[in-house]
Amino acid sequence: MNKLSNCKKCGLWKTRKNVLLGEGDKNANLMLIAQSPGEYEDRENKMFIGPSGKILDELLAIVGISREEIYITNLIKCMLPNCRNPKQEEIENCSEYLDKEIEIIKAKTLVPLGFYATKYIFSKYSLPEFSKKEFHTIVGKLIWAAGKNIYPLTHPAALLYNINYKNKTIDNYRKLKVLSKECKWYQVCPLKWFYENGKLEEKWIELFCKGDWESCIRFQMEETGKYHPDNMLPDGSINEKL
Repeated sequence: MNKLSNCKKCGLWKTRKNVLLGEGDKNANLMLIAQSPGEYEDRENKMFIGPSGKILDELLAIVGISREEIYITNLIKCMLPNCRNPKQEEIENCSEYLDKEIEIIKAKTLVPLGFYATKYIFSKYSLPEFSKKEFHTIVGKLIWAAGKNIYPLTHPAALLYNINYKNKTIDNYRKLKVLSKECKWYQVCPLKWFYENGKLEEKWIELFCKGDWESCIRFQMEETGKYHPDNMLPDGSINEKL
């Protein structure tokens, strides 16, 4: 990543002050991927310290996560002049650095923030394309693709323009706490044995046992002391082959 600080692959080097590297825990389970640094970040060479950073910190505090527990980076490493949207050539030129970060950090869950970061991650993992109007339909939905959990969220800056979405945004961000660790029952769950013995697809483990275990029917029944058969899947269906 050393060559990043001197990158001149696109014209953004002419207007930037700094090239921002990602920050946080390099062993994190969660990698948040924003669009690009803003004016404050470019000046101070630090992630999320402007108005949107204050909102991010508030959201993380509400859901009980600290910045030290996660890794945060950008799709575009240089400030975009006048807060404009990134150009396709800029995304294509800069995305190799994000790809390298994903390879190095090995986070279990990628959390793209906003339309452009999500669009790139969907393309990288061969997921269906979507328009800006359709973006809201995938926000807050956990998707498993090519060995990664992908959890798109709105960028914190969206609340600067419409505070009416705050409660919904908090609900979506709250899931980050769940995604940051595996289900407490996983080590003794029959699904672990089925998976390790080649009888269960990996997606069930990643999406639920190590992903959104809070939504797992098995977890909910275990918590309330209700009987559930060993061959019940996380969605409540019964797999007769197990």
